[in-house]
Amino acid sequence: MPGHPHVEPPAVWRDRLSLYWTLVRGDRPVGWLLLLWPTWWALWIAAGGVPPAWTLLVFTAGVWLTRSAGCVINDYADRWLDGQVERTRDRPLATGAVSGREALAVFVVLMLVAFALVLTTNRLTVLLSGVGLLLAATYPYLKRHTYLPQVYLGMAFGWGIPMAFAAVHGAVPPVAWLLYGANIFWATAYDTWYAMVDRDDDIRAGSKSTAILFGDLDLVAQALLFSLALVALALVGRQAALGAPYWAGLVVAAVLVSLQFRLARYRDRAACFAAFRQNHWVGMAVFAGIALHFALTGAAQAGV
Repeated sequence: MPGHPHVEPPAVWRDRLSLYWTLVRGDRPVGWLLLLWPTWWALWIAAGGVPPAWTLLVFTAGVWLTRSAGCVINDYADRWLDGQVERTRDRPLATGAVSGREALAVFVVLMLVAFALVLTTNRLTVLLSGVGLLLAATYPYLKRHTYLPQVYLGMAFGWGIPMAFAAVHGAVPPVAWLLYGANIFWATAYDTWYAMVDRDDDIRAGSKSTAILFGDLDLVAQALLFSLALVALALVGRQAALGAPYWAGLVVAAVLVSLQFRLARYRDRAACFAAFRQNHWVGMAVFAGIALHFALTGAAQAGV
């Protein structure tokens, strides 16, 4: 009726929310889990077992929020590229279903909620969150200027590690930085599998990645990166005095990594993507070893 404000019908809002859910990769939880496992590694090591409930909630929710925000800003930065890449051409920003202004609004809302959660922690954690924001916001632009965006992704994906130690201890000890380094090697490796999926499209579009940089030596470089990640995790286990369950988890992780090479040895796109996805299980195996170590240690100390 004249004089009444226009109200969008519920179906329209459902469609918009569905597009936003796709934009933040809500339908693809693997990326969230790849951030979650290293954050939980850090929380359990820092707390010597199960961390305080509120700290666990803040970091678990924060991982989902920051990963979602990272996906949004990544798609915003890559809207010139995604339409030229087979795997990404149907993303909401690439198709124009979501505008750049809408995407930036979603990014801001997600980061504000994440920051509100961080404000419930201590001063050092809040300060470190500013670095995390900078890493998340700038990562997508590196593929235009450097062949190492996967390394920067590892830095961004692992920033929850020093933040977790800061939240629990009010300080970031050396073992935290060692764990952070292990995560950078691991994330660079698994994101290189991901980049190998898009390598031909990226070359045509003028984008850059470690997959392009490594070229025919990609599998050799992958073996080196995964090896460095496992060695660094072994050093973490030694420095944190983690017991047999941790080492068993690390052996399982190494076996899972070897299976990725068997899967992707011919560099087939689908196989490389499957190898990337399987890193979720690698992260879980390491976490299971850490959690089981502290559970058994706590039970022994309690005389159970």
